[in-house]
Amino acid sequence: MDENRKNGNDIIIGRNCVSEALRSGRPIDKIFVAKGASGSLSPIIAKAKKGGAVIKEVDAKKLDFLSGGQTHQGVVAFASAKEYSSVEDILDIAKEKGEPPFIIILDEIEDPHNLGAIIRTAECTGVHGVIIPKRRSAGLSFTADKASAGALEYVPVARVTNIAQTIDMLKENGVWIYGADMDGQCYCKADLKGAAALVIGNEGKGIGRLVREKCDCIISLPMKGRINSLNASVAAGVLMYEFARQRQDY
Repeated sequence: MDENRKNGNDIIIGRNCVSEALRSGRPIDKIFVAKGASGSLSPIIAKAKKGGAVIKEVDAKKLDFLSGGQTHQGVVAFASAKEYSSVEDILDIAKEKGEPPFIIILDEIEDPHNLGAIIRTAECTGVHGVIIPKRRSAGLSFTADKASAGALEYVPVARVTNIAQTIDMLKENGVWIYGADMDGQCYCKADLKGAAALVIGNEGKGIGRLVREKCDCIISLPMKGRINSLNASVAAGVLMYEFARQRQDY
């Protein structure tokens, strides 16, 4: 079953309901609109885009499925469990604490359970914030919130249009970019102190080519068994704790 469809507590169905949710300022993660109906739905789409929501055009059957057969009038929305922050907010938090930034960048993590688990570990290891892309990524759904075990309340999450450009911006602010991928330096031998961002790639494809090229250093986990990779949230957890260990004087 579609992950969105399983979580009725974050679904908003129909034009009036979606319009009222937007008007009230409720954070919206994604809005699905019927193909060919964008003209009549333009006020909703414009307001949703202004609020940072992702808009997806889908066929009527998809909307029928997402709404569970309820009358959707060409639009279904999914609310966020929390409002998104900005990258600047994350940098400001580190500055206020008097610590070099420690940021997690998720390059197209699609499983909300992985997203939530990573946010949970991030909170435990002193991460100042998490960055995710707007497209091809799990968002702050109630599933991710539940998987975070409450950590989402304490860890700011920024959603950006372009991860590569965001990395450039972080570099301009003195942040060193570490990518978690194969064929890199053993993580336990890398110097992970100072202002740092750790990039974790997609569950199946890993880090994208351009994003990898933007990284200052690639670090890897040694694999001793026959399986050559770990679950994304597990790998992120191991690496985050090594960053935390080396940063424990801050």
